Amino acid sequence: MVITNAYIYPVEGSPIPSGFLRFSETIEEMGPMADFSPVAGEEILDAEGAWLLPGLVDIHTHLGLFGDGVGFEAEDCNEVGDPITPQIRAVDGINPLDPTFRESLRSGVTAVAVAPGSANPIGGQIAAIHTSGRRIDDMVIRAPLAMKFALGENPKSCYHDRDETPVTRMATAALIRQALFEAQAYGRKKQAAEENPELDPPDFDMKHEALLPVLRRQIQAHFHAHRLDDVFTAIRIAKEFSLNYVIVHGTESYLAADLMAAEGARVVTGPNLLDRCKPELKNMTFGGPAELRKAGVLCSICTDHPETPLKYLTICAAVAQKSGLSHEDAIRAITIYPARIAELDDRIGSLKPGKWADLALFTGDPLELSSECKAVFIQGRRCV
Repeated sequence: MVITNAYIYPVEGSPIPSGFLRFSETIEEMGPMADFSPVAGEEILDAEGAWLLPGLVDIHTHLGLFGDGVGFEAEDCNEVGDPITPQIRAVDGINPLDPTFRESLRSGVTAVAVAPGSANPIGGQIAAIHTSGRRIDDMVIRAPLAMKFALGENPKSCYHDRDETPVTRMATAALIRQALFEAQAYGRKKQAAEENPELDPPDFDMKHEALLPVLRRQIQAHFHAHRLDDVFTAIRIAKEFSLNYVIVHGTESYLAADLMAAEGARVVTGPNLLDRCKPELKNMTFGGPAELRKAGVLCSICTDHPETPLKYLTICAAVAQKSGLSHEDAIRAITIYPARIAELDDRIGSLKPGKWADLALFTGDPLELSSECKAVFIQGRRCV
């Protein structure tokens, strides 16, 4: 198939004011209309000047783990019976038939990371998925993508109400360390037994098994942290265990943007389209992403769906632009930057031959409120 007469915004590289893009499952060719040569029998979609972008990306959501408009029966985000639950997998709780999937798709979002909630210091395994499908197994991009860790008010509040540990930031960090130390020891014993048949392997432990890929840097560690001291606790723990880490939310990280840059930290900012519903959000500002980018920090924008509905991802980026983020960075913050942070940019996040044909066609600039998404493709298949 080929899309013609489009304003192509490849994200990486200069826009093509009037261009074409030929694709099957992946992008095959793109360029100005002057270079377009039709192939007999191929399907052509005339964009009529619409903006063609890569499908939008949000790498921190709880899409499908909370039922839209449904209570406890469809709440599958937090397993609060145990503060340490690395063995839990988001893919086992996601409902792809929840109506918010279709709404998100219609807004141009084609790829998301879905995380367990932040009630537990270690919450479970995050999955990167496409937003179209009926069976989650067919939608997976990478699972697990990362392990969810949480610091600050959420674990404190959850377990204080239950009169259990952790009820302080110190205990939250200690529980995370203990779990990682125990998994390290388990991994050493397991490796020793594999290398020496005379040694008995450790008894199988699903929690330790789930943490081994994190310790081996095979998957990322995503740390939920809002307050600046929590952000630096996350970095401290990550450095102690040599984890491939990402800061999620990082609400106060702009207050030390220079230090974040010096650490090489990556930040998934947001959500910002909500009220200051808890004390650790008191310094929340729409200008945070701009301050981080000025310092050279790689950061993306998230909705934390359903905190902000995923269908409003472009509005979140537009407000960040209004608050100082450049237009280019605002679009990149919902395309290539989250793809890079999640280390999925070899497949998604920009328009380039060889990448998946995850495409979103907008009537105009996607950051303009009046623009509508008129067509969406995932791996070349039209979904909208």
